[in-house]
Amino acid sequence: MNEPPPNDPKATALAIVQTLVQAGFQTFWAGGCVRDMLMGRPPKDFDIATGATPDQVAALFPKTLDVGKSFGVMQVVADGRPFEVATFRRDISYADGRRPDSVQFSQPEEDARRRDFTINGLFYDPVADQVIDYVEGRKDLAARVVRAIGDPESRFREDHLRMLRAVRFSAVLGFEIEGRTRKAIRDLAPLLASVSAERIRDELVRLLTEAPKPGQGLVLLREVGLLAVVLPEVDAMAGQEQPPEFHPEGDVFTHTAGMLDRMEHPTPVLALAVLLHDVGKPPTAKRVAGPGGKERIRFDGHASAGAETAQRILQRLRMPLRDIEAVVHCIRNHMRFMDVQKMRRSTLRRLVGAPTFPAELELHRVDCLCSHGDLGNYEFLQTFVRELRDEPALPAPWVTGDDLLALGIPEGPRVGRWLKKAYEAQLEGRFGERETLLAWVKESLAEVDCEP
Repeated sequence: MNEPPPNDPKATALAIVQTLVQAGFQTFWAGGCVRDMLMGRPPKDFDIATGATPDQVAALFPKTLDVGKSFGVMQVVADGRPFEVATFRRDISYADGRRPDSVQFSQPEEDARRRDFTINGLFYDPVADQVIDYVEGRKDLAARVVRAIGDPESRFREDHLRMLRAVRFSAVLGFEIEGRTRKAIRDLAPLLASVSAERIRDELVRLLTEAPKPGQGLVLLREVGLLAVVLPEVDAMAGQEQPPEFHPEGDVFTHTAGMLDRMEHPTPVLALAVLLHDVGKPPTAKRVAGPGGKERIRFDGHASAGAETAQRILQRLRMPLRDIEAVVHCIRNHMRFMDVQKMRRSTLRRLVGAPTFPAELELHRVDCLCSHGDLGNYEFLQTFVRELRDEPALPAPWVTGDDLLALGIPEGPRVGRWLKKAYEAQLEGRFGERETLLAWVKESLAEVDCEP
């Protein structure tokens, strides 16, 4: 593999390995970074496996952090970056379905065989430029297969989150889950309910934002039985019919998966808004008589119901409050895009000036693409945004509360009402400057005060 440039994380990881090797310890890069390099993908980080014990690691480097010394795991901080350095080990037993009860330091082969999947069980010696493969990981990389190391049930009973990780790797890498591994996930899926919300959240967000086709990842989650465990409200969207004249693509789940696949540059807020935007449809679905007495399906109030359900889901997953508020806002208001061409200019400016607008607009775009296909409102908004490009979408108000108090309005709700009226008039472009707007407010107040 190519020699890294100086100050690159790869160069620093190489220097750490060289230091350990020169001290007499067998040391490799391990896991995901090896997999990614062999696939031609830039590694997100470099994990290091070594024969040195945590105390020996600490003695060799100026700055280390004890992040799991009892499990043989240290962090070496070099060039301002943390690098995980773990002693070769084997896990003794797992009682909590998350981490081993204890470990024994061991040899590289035992360390490789305790890992989750063959594609993550590879080592690379950057000094000798040699891949070390005890688990046939290179074979599965070439075949594009996610396969548990050893007995799949044992691997998943050790750490239940590995089932969700298998789906993420499949979705992100475009690999198939090997048959025995897939069957073990289906058989043991209920165990995922015991995993902490934070760990599940992190895997779901990575799947939704890193996979080239996250909708297919969602489908796979459902096929192996994990979706019903972690997101039963989303699983309930499968089979929920929609009016075919508006949704020829099929049920709510199919619609949502298609939208996820069409997202561009998804952020966590966008991906979760797309995933949950129609979660309110199953509980609000009802059949009513349409034109000519023909029965049709309606989802009255599904946006509000979906926002409330989404808030509960995201709180359950312990998402950050700011993200929860943004996702819920997108879901609650996603139907208003139907009326943008009828909105007043001031309303439009507030819409496009909101911090959530980029996510809302992309949600609307994929919603249209995966249903009726009409992008008229999306194109209208793009044109409107271009027209505003040379001016702030939401300029500072010209008329303030102090101005209104000076005009004789007493403190109270009336000040707020007139502030809103003045700002809307400003956004509508009805006045060219602050002075004329303020004169209009003064005249309007006088007319109101003169009314009998």
